[in-house]
Amino acid sequence: MFSSHFSGPQTPRLALLLAVAAASTALLAGCSRPAPAEEPVRSVKVLTVGAGNMQSALEFSGDVRPRIESRLGFRVAGKLTRRYVELGQRVKAGQVLAQLDPQDYQLAADAAQAQLGAAVTNRDLAAADFKRFKELKEQNFISGAELERREATLKAAQAQVDQARAQLSTQRNQGAYTTLVADAAGVVTAVEAEPGQVVSAGLPVVRVAQDGPRDAVFSVPEDKVVAVRPGSAVAVRVWPGQTLLDGKVREVSASADPVTRTYQVKVGLEVKDAKEVPPLGATVTVLPQAQDVQSAPVIKLPTSALRQEGQTTAVWVLDPASMTVKSQPVQIATADGNEAVVASGLQPGTLVVAAGVHVLSPGQKVMIYQEKTVKSLASTAQTAINSVASPAPMQAASANGK
Repeated sequence: MFSSHFSGPQTPRLALLLAVAAASTALLAGCSRPAPAEEPVRSVKVLTVGAGNMQSALEFSGDVRPRIESRLGFRVAGKLTRRYVELGQRVKAGQVLAQLDPQDYQLAADAAQAQLGAAVTNRDLAAADFKRFKELKEQNFISGAELERREATLKAAQAQVDQARAQLSTQRNQGAYTTLVADAAGVVTAVEAEPGQVVSAGLPVVRVAQDGPRDAVFSVPEDKVVAVRPGSAVAVRVWPGQTLLDGKVREVSASADPVTRTYQVKVGLEVKDAKEVPPLGATVTVLPQAQDVQSAPVIKLPTSALRQEGQTTAVWVLDPASMTVKSQPVQIATADGNEAVVASGLQPGTLVVAAGVHVLSPGQKVMIYQEKTVKSLASTAQTAINSVASPAPMQAASANGK
């Protein structure tokens, strides 16, 4: 009797609680986040690593310079009074280029002339004494020792004359050095002093490029200097007219430049016609012919396959069994056109991802991309052509029917 009284009123309440609990569970299930979708398998382009030869040739940029370029300066010091040439002017051998003030040197020459006159007078006096004492010796009025002293005096006077004459010649030469003349025909390539300037002996005043052979001068990095050896043939292309000239390596610097760490190379240009002589300063491209160092097989990759991992260059290597990728560090030696030459890290036959390397992660599954776009576009184009061409026969048939 007690149990029937208890179970009767509690049954509807229990059912209501169960219904509320079921609704709450459904509501919570609807508000929860959906399960994340699986990441799609990415398509990648893959290439097989193989050994090949270097295809690009070495090219160096240089300029045309004269074989001989003289920095002309005065052999004496003085004040520059006149300069007769300008930059780019052609000069002939013996032409006056500049002039110093010669007044001081003229005065020095006059002083040397006076000293020569005094020395000649002393010499003549000593010669007269020697002649007189020689006659006395022949008559036995004097001893032989006295005659020898007079002879020594005459020799000393003659030496003074020779010294004064040489001093006069030196002073005259000094006066002549106040005029700067061209040693050979050429072109003025630089002017390094102006009138009114006091110049020291040997200071360059005018730079003249002598007419004659021309050189192509360029710089070569340390790792390429073995490709340009003295005596090896090179091809030189002159930019202004794209003229191709032959040349030979004439000189290779014995040491590298301390700043650029490059070696300077001079190539003698072989010009058969005077009209083909390139102008001074013209830009040229030098192509060495002897490149024995580039005949060895190398491994090359497109730059799109490379990526950076900190300070290391790496590529994605595909495992064909599991179709997953892993990172492989590589060392790049140089560039060959648009491709990178791999020094170490890969072996021939390895599958390397060539495109899309920046969206992959280690161990990610991929599939090899198949190019179907070209075929689909071709079939679509052919269908369009057929659809455009088909109405013409139909219209012709309908016209014949009418």
